[in-house]
Amino acid sequence: MSPFLGELIGTMILIILGGGVVAGVVLKGSKAEGSGWIVITVGWGLAVAMGVYAVGNFSGAHINPAVTFGLAASGEFPWSDVPMYIAAQMIGAILGACVVFFHYLAQWRKTEDKAAKLGVFATDPAIRNYSANVVSEMIGTFILVLGLAFIGANEFTEGLNPLIVGLLIVAIGVSLGGTTGYAINPARDLGPRIAHFLLPIPGKGSSDWKYAWVPVVGPIIGGIYGGVFHQAIFLGEVTPLFWIFTGIVAVIFIYAQIQNARKYKQEIAVHRYNQIEKKESLSN
Repeated sequence: MSPFLGELIGTMILIILGGGVVAGVVLKGSKAEGSGWIVITVGWGLAVAMGVYAVGNFSGAHINPAVTFGLAASGEFPWSDVPMYIAAQMIGAILGACVVFFHYLAQWRKTEDKAAKLGVFATDPAIRNYSANVVSEMIGTFILVLGLAFIGANEFTEGLNPLIVGLLIVAIGVSLGGTTGYAINPARDLGPRIAHFLLPIPGKGSSDWKYAWVPVVGPIIGGIYGGVFHQAIFLGEVTPLFWIFTGIVAVIFIYAQIQNARKYKQEIAVHRYNQIEKKESLSN
């Protein structure tokens, strides 16, 4: 099997099992309906583990553009192969999302919630605050790439590594996933979002393209920084990319804090104005 086909199939398996568990939990008429967040995080962890088991020997099982970028930035993967890997991951993600659509074919019409239908395919934030959402995706993906490096630096019983990687995904989901739904993978979000846009899903709503850039940009920055951070801090190989992305990350963090404080002040001002209006209406 070629690396291209390996990444395609591995990412397709990831989305079939990962998107599948979300569909089972949120769609009406599913026996798993209402199972909750823990089931989703465990399902995604096992989805990643199975994808890695399936194609690890053929492509290295990146199954995530952010991982590919992180490995390339740290010199562990050739930049010349990055476009091919990302193309395979995107195709695999779209195909995987199509399989999920057909698997739950009878449930789409029973589900009226348009957001739930989109949630099967793509992420959305608990609180929409673009700068804060980018920071969340950056941190989650930074921990992912850093964690992969830690796992790679240790010896496990043969065949156990993919399962440990799956547990890392569960840990990220449980600890960091509550803010944005932890895409931490541009292909995992953008590919199925495209599928949602194209597929004839009964009663579907918008594919939320206004938010679509967040789970692409955040994970790419976080993935690259995770790779160069591990290279610089743990291996002692400091590169210009490390300093460049340290600066980028710092600027994004500061900007997010400023924007969050500004939004909080606006909310307080609106609340006070509403209180005054309410008092005046009562007095009249």
